[in-house]
Amino acid sequence: MEDVSDPPFRAVCKANGADLMYTEFISSEGLIRAAAKSVKKLDIFEYERPIGIQIFGSDIDSMREAAIIATAAGPELIDINYGCPVKAVACKGAGAGILQDIPKMVKMTSEIVKATHLPVTVKTRLGWDDKTKNVTDAAERLQDIGIEALTIHGRTRVQMYKGEADWSLIGEIKSNPSIHIPVFGNGDVDTPEKAMQNKLLYGVDGIMIGRASIGYPWIFREMKHYFATGEVLDPPTLQERVNTCRAHFEASLKWKGDVLGVLEMRRHYHPYFKGLPNFKPYRERLVYTMNPEEIYSILDEVGYQYSHADNELLPESSYQEFA
Repeated sequence: MEDVSDPPFRAVCKANGADLMYTEFISSEGLIRAAAKSVKKLDIFEYERPIGIQIFGSDIDSMREAAIIATAAGPELIDINYGCPVKAVACKGAGAGILQDIPKMVKMTSEIVKATHLPVTVKTRLGWDDKTKNVTDAAERLQDIGIEALTIHGRTRVQMYKGEADWSLIGEIKSNPSIHIPVFGNGDVDTPEKAMQNKLLYGVDGIMIGRASIGYPWIFREMKHYFATGEVLDPPTLQERVNTCRAHFEASLKWKGDVLGVLEMRRHYHPYFKGLPNFKPYRERLVYTMNPEEIYSILDEVGYQYSHADNELLPESSYQEFA
């Protein structure tokens, strides 16, 4: 969720029912060197609470210092990312890379727990590869040195995001009588039905949603409604899509400014309007303009065109007359 789960994105997720959110993962080396991008990621707002600041790195001393800096920013908890599979992270011993050295994982986590008064949680994977699915051993040892919750993604690092997430080992850890901390599952949950199925089958204390929320923050309200009633909510209307995208864009401008706010919003237009026929011309216009007012105008046009033509595009002149 790097460069995705920033405050503007978190705002629309919170508005749609997310219970607990995390920042983008923040480099420990960036924090201790006061790198502008890393420090900016410490920004949290009252509407987001409860929220955790997530850190990653491969050096124990740097991670301990980063935990102290993150604690001063005032989150509800500190989360350690031992799950990122990206080569630039994992192959340097950070993220999922530390799954090749469980003793170091335990030592690093212990130092972070001692460095903060806040609860410390961990996000990790099943193991480095199919031959080293060592998360069961890691879970017990991490619990013993003081973490207060564990999230497990149902793939190994080698799998990246390929294949189907395997929740069976997550379930084994949850049912382990030696494990008493909350265990959360993650991986391939993109519908309320899947969330309920995984909770019932594997007994997890909660579900972490990542990629499925990109462009679809309504997934949180849909899951909570389904858990409460057993009913599937109708999908968001076109106008809801437009309004939420506008709100996201407005928050992006406010937090990042008119240049970065425009540039970093570009990755979100396709997922927000996924499935709309003939949307490509609009997406191209949205990603090629740097003018915020023009972007607002295009979004208004999308709302008008699709809602007045049964999802078939009207001539541009029709929108101009409406505008």
